[in-house]
Amino acid sequence: MPEDELEDLPGVGPATADKLVENGFESYQSIAVASPGEMSNTADIGESSASDIINAARDAADVGGFETGATVLERRQEIGKLSWQIDEVDDLLGGGIETQSITEVYGEFGSGKSQVTHQMAVNVQLSKENGGLEGGCIFVDSEDTFRPERIDDMVRGLDDEILADEMERREIEGTPGSEEAMEELIDAFLDQIHVAKAFNSNHQILLAEKAKELAGEHEEGEWPIRIVCVDSLTAHFRAEYVGRGELAERQQKLNKHLHDLMRIGDLFNTAILVTNQVASNPDSYFGDPTQAIGGNILGHASTFRIYLRKSKGNKRIVRLVDAPNLADGEAVMRVQGEGLKPE
Repeated sequence: MPEDELEDLPGVGPATADKLVENGFESYQSIAVASPGEMSNTADIGESSASDIINAARDAADVGGFETGATVLERRQEIGKLSWQIDEVDDLLGGGIETQSITEVYGEFGSGKSQVTHQMAVNVQLSKENGGLEGGCIFVDSEDTFRPERIDDMVRGLDDEILADEMERREIEGTPGSEEAMEELIDAFLDQIHVAKAFNSNHQILLAEKAKELAGEHEEGEWPIRIVCVDSLTAHFRAEYVGRGELAERQQKLNKHLHDLMRIGDLFNTAILVTNQVASNPDSYFGDPTQAIGGNILGHASTFRIYLRKSKGNKRIVRLVDAPNLADGEAVMRVQGEGLKPE
């Protein structure tokens, strides 16, 4: 949106419009879904003025009102489904990972959470006919888990028909059997994965804001951002806020971070995929004592919750724990050198 259109809002002159754009409030919709406190803090605008600007933007953008179920259904037709390339898991998830939603994957160390984020960073770039979303990936790395070598392995692990389609889409000469063509294709995949390492929780929160800016920059381009992966969501928060005395502050910051991520999903039709650590519940005498950390804040914010559990060898149990419109259930997959594969 050109800056001069923001000046149509009451109380927004050229200087205020510049401040809004610099801080990511580039459209009526992004202003309409902000809070007065957030705008006041980030754009250095008085809270009363921010409230007036937000209300005017809500009227102009026509958000915040009621709509019929039929209208909601029509809008949901825009939601994309990102395939795992594993039929059993896709069936469990109703077609795959949804855009405009937060999908949480939790499990103990070595269960394959990071493998899922790497695989989705590849799968999201595939054509829609092949289960992808024809878009790029933002990867927020808080545990130093991102490895371009894994992307290399997973691209090579794609079916030959999919590889041939991708080479044609990206105008790469050659066949999947040509090492030179494969290396060019792998570089093309890596070019559409935007990685940032988060050094602490505050930096991680800042990176979510930067991710929103990056998604906005790419929205009209050839490769719009269609997935944001955060691996892991909770590691820094868990390490920095220790003990019950700091629990409330931790949960408050985590809540804000989740809402920032959800806003990216809503504004740009993007899937949000986060991994989560677990803790063992010593009070559990029956069943699996493993519990996801993050408490009710994360439980309520996540639209889909998936529990990854180790099985024999490279087998993993994918258990759907919570979803608004799907039954709980389990599927089996393998974590192999060439990526996630059917049993």
